Amino acid sequence: MTGILAVVLVLGGLIFFHELGHFLGARFLGIGVHIFSLGFGPKLVAWKPGTTEYRLSLIPLGGYVQLAGEKEENDDPLPESFHFALRPPWQRMLVVLAGPLSNFLLAWVIFWGLLATQGVEELLPVIGHVAEDSPAAAAGLAPQDRVVAIDGHAIRIWDDLVTAIEGSQGRPLRLAIERQGTLLETIATPRIQEKRTLFGDTRPAPMLGVSPAAVLQHRPLTVAEAAWEGVLHIGRVTGLMLQGIIKLIERVIPWTDVGGVILISELIHREAQSGIVQLLALTALISVNLGVLNLLPIPVLDGGHILFYLVETIFGRPLPQRVQEIALRLGMTLLLTLMILATINDILRHLP
Repeated sequence: MTGILAVVLVLGGLIFFHELGHFLGARFLGIGVHIFSLGFGPKLVAWKPGTTEYRLSLIPLGGYVQLAGEKEENDDPLPESFHFALRPPWQRMLVVLAGPLSNFLLAWVIFWGLLATQGVEELLPVIGHVAEDSPAAAAGLAPQDRVVAIDGHAIRIWDDLVTAIEGSQGRPLRLAIERQGTLLETIATPRIQEKRTLFGDTRPAPMLGVSPAAVLQHRPLTVAEAAWEGVLHIGRVTGLMLQGIIKLIERVIPWTDVGGVILISELIHREAQSGIVQLLALTALISVNLGVLNLLPIPVLDGGHILFYLVETIFGRPLPQRVQEIALRLGMTLLLTLMILATINDILRHLP
């Protein structure tokens, strides 16, 4: 029951927060909102203190917003000044954009809180293995050496070491290393080799031929440091997701790896058993993914609508209605195809 409740709260909460962004964006710009519903389907409870009806609906997975004059309806009871479709393109764009931005904001708040309370675990630049006949071996590097500086620049974590090596373009590097309490210096020249990426393909990169010793260090963060680190977390996750989409299109990542709601639900269920910290971290990751996916320029998604409004802004008039309808149908077909593919993949993963 705990896992099921976690799935409902996480998925429903993320979609609801997305719709809350649209709602707040519309209200901020003075656009009328007819209905703001928590959940889908038949309404259970409704409350209408003004022009907006607030609903609690039967199906708790998310929510929706019905804007005034969203499709230039002639029978809308609100004055035309409140109609969404009659607003300038930039205002419509902001209302649509507010949904994905809300997902990024939620992810940032979660990351911020986790980092401020939990700190970070950092991989130290301690060498665990030196490959034979490698530039590192030729330079005399050995396991348990800690790289403290390269060309006079301090190396604090393993990522600093990787960045310095890959940024060298193969030129000789002056390494300061700490070995059993003694500071030593050596010159190492990276060799251009094929490096396997996170997505399984390879690319040429300068390498020394060393791997880390998996020595971790916990570093607490101040509130301000945690806030900035949360921004960097979102940037890294967004970058990886965009790279993943590109690799998927290039077929570097097989389509059989695409997962859907079943896989996401299983991950939420698993992390719920591990503890609240792990569940919150996964929630933030899914929230970023939801924000990125909704910004893709595919008709039906928020990104597709933003593209329509951008074209209208540039040319001074909207795309012909027929063109928009065809684009929306194609976008819906693409999304349904991806959903079916993801569901089939999820089912096949459970077959013997």
